[in-house]
Amino acid sequence: MSQKLIAGANAPLPTDNISIRILSQSSIDCAAYRLTTQGKVRGDGDMIFYGQTSSDDNSVSFRGHDSDGFFDINLSSQPANIDKIALAFSSAQTLAQIGDVDIQVLQGSQVLMTCQLSSAGRNEKAIILAECYRRQGNWKFRFIAQGFEGGLKPLSEHFGVEIADEAPVPAAAINTSKPAQANAANSPPPIPAASSINLSKITLTKNQSSINLKKRDDFGKISVNLDWNQRPNTDKAAPKKGLLGDLFKQHGASGIDLDVGAMIHLKNGEKTLIQALGNRFGSLQSAPYVCLRADDRTGQVSGGEWLDINGQQWAQIEEVFIFAFIYEGAPNWAQTDGVVTVHVPEQPPIETRLTEGAGNLPMCAIARLVNQQGSINVERINQYFKGHQEMDKAFNWGFSWKRGRK
Repeated sequence: MSQKLIAGANAPLPTDNISIRILSQSSIDCAAYRLTTQGKVRGDGDMIFYGQTSSDDNSVSFRGHDSDGFFDINLSSQPANIDKIALAFSSAQTLAQIGDVDIQVLQGSQVLMTCQLSSAGRNEKAIILAECYRRQGNWKFRFIAQGFEGGLKPLSEHFGVEIADEAPVPAAAINTSKPAQANAANSPPPIPAASSINLSKITLTKNQSSINLKKRDDFGKISVNLDWNQRPNTDKAAPKKGLLGDLFKQHGASGIDLDVGAMIHLKNGEKTLIQALGNRFGSLQSAPYVCLRADDRTGQVSGGEWLDINGQQWAQIEEVFIFAFIYEGAPNWAQTDGVVTVHVPEQPPIETRLTEGAGNLPMCAIARLVNQQGSINVERINQYFKGHQEMDKAFNWGFSWKRGRK
């Protein structure tokens, strides 16, 4: 049975791997900070959040959703000069407007302890929730619930993180025209200095439907994440995906399973399909230079599903067309609260939301990444269809389709 902590209370932690889940009814930005005895990070690699999803040694990682922050922590691998790991969040709204926030500490599927941050009378927009800290050679967890004035930027600077100036994306970098009219000379979004973190996100909408990333010799590994609320209209403390999902399935609870996929057109004219249906997982090192991550093939991993694109081979790619479909559960896109985020090294995350689909159309054409004379034009599509064949016909890909199962 899990232990419930009140503010100020602490409890011992296991010696190896734990996960910490932060659940909210509203959108919040969660972050973890690895701190020395001086209460400061050693460098930018000690901040873990949506824009930098892993610490510099990969021993702390973030896999979360707007209302579901999830941190995996390998306690035994923490550097000797790391004294604590602080967990916090910020929001555009006050805590009173957000509502209560719940914290779970897990080891595997077992909930070790829970905390509830009451929103009553709290007008702060940032909260230091809790910390994992060393005590006489062991790790412990403390529920803090300390309010902080300001948002994510002053909160991060409080812990010693250097934050890049959050200049708006230049108007020239946003292209709302159709792909055929796009200008490859568009200016790129601001790139943060090597020693500072950029907290900005770029959201593609109907009015700002595409953005162009300037040509490079090597874009690095481009990662596309599909995340969603797997259990809509349930209690906010119920697990949405991953570690606890199987436990809820055993008790008859059903959820929504989305699958992400891609159609790829190479410069040599070859076209191919990547998706879990039919076991078409692709390849990163050979054509088509796009693959589904192996650990996300079931669609049940917390943090959603991922597609990776080999940016070193971008010159070989004409277009990557990203889509998703509701494999299980009622086709209600508004309830999925789905979001797709494109992560390109040294660029702010680029996101688009999947909330406009009609209830009876389970297929969504999300976005396309188009090679425009060596640049990457990321274009929001957000159109919905009955299935693969109808979507294919609308965009003239020319594949032959038949039913399949995972």
